[in-house]
Formats: sequence, C-alpha cells, structure tokens
Amino acid sequence: MTEGDDTGTISGVMPEQAAATAKSAVLELGGAFRHDPRTTRKARQLGLTGWAFYLAGRAGALGDVRPDTAAAAMAFIASEAVRDGWEAARKVAPPYEIAGHNLAECGRWGRQNLESFYGLARLVELAERVVVDADPAGMPLFAASRAMPVPEDALGARAAVLLHLLREHRCGAHIQAVRASALTPLEAIVAGPDGEAGATAFGWQPPYPPFAPLVRKRVWAEALTDRIAGEAYRVLEPGERRELVDLMEAARQLQKDLHSDRQSDRQPCGSARPGRAYDWAVNRGPEFR
Repeated sequence: MTEGDDTGTISGVMPEQAAATAKSAVLELGGAFRHDPRTTRKARQLGLTGWAFYLAGRAGALGDVRPDTAAAAMAFIASEAVRDGWEAARKVAPPYEIAGHNLAECGRWGRQNLESFYGLARLVELAERVVVDADPAGMPLFAASRAMPVPEDALGARAAVLLHLLREHRCGAHIQAVRASALTPLEAIVAGPDGEAGATAFGWQPPYPPFAPLVRKRVWAEALTDRIAGEAYRVLEPGERRELVDLMEAARQLQKDLHSDRQSDRQPCGSARPGRAYDWAVNRGPEFR
C-alpha cells in the first residue's frame, strides 16, 4: 500500500512496504563485506577459517556465551556447525574481540566501496534514524551488534555498518516470523529459494522435511517478516521511506556494476553468489572434526 498527498500523487510507502522493497539491498549490501577477499585475508591473518570468522564475527557481539546460546541466537545454522566454528574461534581469541574485527572489516569495506556513492550522506542520515529507533526486543544479535562501537567515522564506513545492522534487524524479524508461522528454522530454509542446498550450506544434515507442505507457511512468514521489520521504518515520513529505499537500491546497483566491471578483467572462477551463506562443509577447515 502507498500513501499519497491531497492531489492523489503517490508520495511514499507504508513501513512494511519499505521493508519488503528494501529486502534485497539490505541483505546484499549488509553482508557484502563478508564476501570481500580482504575479509577472508583478515580471517586467515587471525588464524581462523572463513566459517569460524563468520560465526564469531556475528554471534561474538553477545560475548563469550555458550555455543548453544550462539546457535539459538543465529537460529538458522545447525547447532553442530555453530559449535564447531565457535569452539575453533575461541581457541584463537575471545569471540567479542573477533566481532570487533568483523565490524572493522565491515567499515573498511564501506570506506573502500561506498565513499563515491552520490547519496551517501543522506543514506547515512536516514538509515541511522531507522537503526537507532528500531525496537530490539527478541532480536539479541541486532541489539548486541548495535551496542558495539563503530570502528571509524568515515561516511562510507558508517553506511556499511548501518546496512549491516539493518540486515541483522531483518534477520531477527525473520526468526520471529518463522516461529510465529509454526515453522522450524530448517523447514523455513527448505521451503525457501535455496531448498535443500541451502540447508546443507547452513550445516543441516539429511533427511530433510518435504518441501510442498511448507510453502504456504513460508510465504506467510515472509509477509510477517516485512511487517515486523517495517516497524523500524515508521520513524521516517512516507516520502523519506521511499527516498531511503531508492538510495539503498541505487547503492546496490552501483556495487553490482562495479563487481561486473572487476569480473570482466579477471579469469572466470567459481564463487558463491552475493548474499549466500558460507558453506560449512567447504569452509570448516582441518581443525574441525
């Protein structure tokens, strides 16, 4: 649904519509730094695999909690996969320290990739209002990540961190929506776009539940996710919501264009598509059992 002015002209979008329209940009831009080769290089410098750095980088914001607590907060990753990565990371450094490195990589990516974006200052202004006003109830990873200090003040870095936080906020909303729709996390993954391959990537082992009976619940869960996540956008005026969504989509398109330009200068090679989770099976490393 859209909102209009007295002349009948469409001037903005409703909060849940803003969340739905912004989904792709939030998920891709908010997680783009994790797929940057420099982030992988940082993990190796710390003595971590990409999987261990990903897990501790996210859940480490909670502190040195038990593996099952980290798994509960992340929800969609199998507990065994979380336990292996979490314990491997703890042997190297405290999880909160790794989370700090993770956020620093996020800021570094933003400084290197978003500084030239034409609407950067306005994007930061609007996104910051959404992130600051968002209710963190039932979203432990979002709440803990938001409480961490931003590693640098450059506008590009701030934008990347805000997009990362919007991503954690939507992930938290999706966990709530999935459970409210009577789905388990595994069922939600199997019924999603990646199906059983997505379940494998998140460390779940077969047999998997049948796909067909879960589809309607999954559609409902997605709509409910938009409603929950959309509440954070209510702090903006309708026109501002449209402006923020347009800016995030423009930034996403800019990154896609830049990525295409870089790929055209390289030899073809296999890589995970943007937004895809680390594959636990290929990233767990020799120190995992």
